[in-house]
Amino acid sequence: MGCRPSRSGGMKPYLIGIAGPSCAGKSFLSQHIAQQLDAALFHLDSYYLELGHLSLVQRAHWNFDSPEALDYTLLSSHVKQLSSGEPIEKPVYDFTTHTRTDRTEPVHPRQYIIVEGLFALYWEDLRGLQGTRVYVDLGEEICLERRIERDIRERGRTRESVLEQYQTTVLPMARRYVHPTRDFADIVVTGNDNIENEVATVMRHVVANSSARV
Repeated sequence: MGCRPSRSGGMKPYLIGIAGPSCAGKSFLSQHIAQQLDAALFHLDSYYLELGHLSLVQRAHWNFDSPEALDYTLLSSHVKQLSSGEPIEKPVYDFTTHTRTDRTEPVHPRQYIIVEGLFALYWEDLRGLQGTRVYVDLGEEICLERRIERDIRERGRTRESVLEQYQTTVLPMARRYVHPTRDFADIVVTGNDNIENEVATVMRHVVANSSARV
């Protein structure tokens, strides 16, 4: 497996996009593929807009499930930098307060970079940088169950607030913006399949296509 030369003289990274609805299993799959490839992980969730100028009530009712909720200018710039073999300073987002922290985390380009998030296959120019495009599909009821468990455990939410957000924005926006991106995927996997099977399916495409781009 190999990569093309980058403008900086090194090898141009091979990008893998992994999209799908909330709690379908994107992050879990990404982590396992990253281990297989020693890949850098680029999470779109880090690029939510800074909402510190709004009240806590306004932030809590913000629509986080639309593409407009992300700072796409910065996100796109950072993906292109990584794709060109340049390091970035990724923002750190605090999901408990819905604000961007003052901290950043360095992300260094590697031979493989995984771009993971709801809208990883949404923007045409972002898709164009990806050699392998993956969509993780899973039924709405299972996604909701997983979302309730995660948001209560990791983000300090109540079950009622999770249900309200899911019905108000998460599900409608997924149907409008996320589900249609399935058509752009090279590979569709099921988020409750055996993880080894999912990884093997993705790896076959990565191996074939990254080798072809040497």
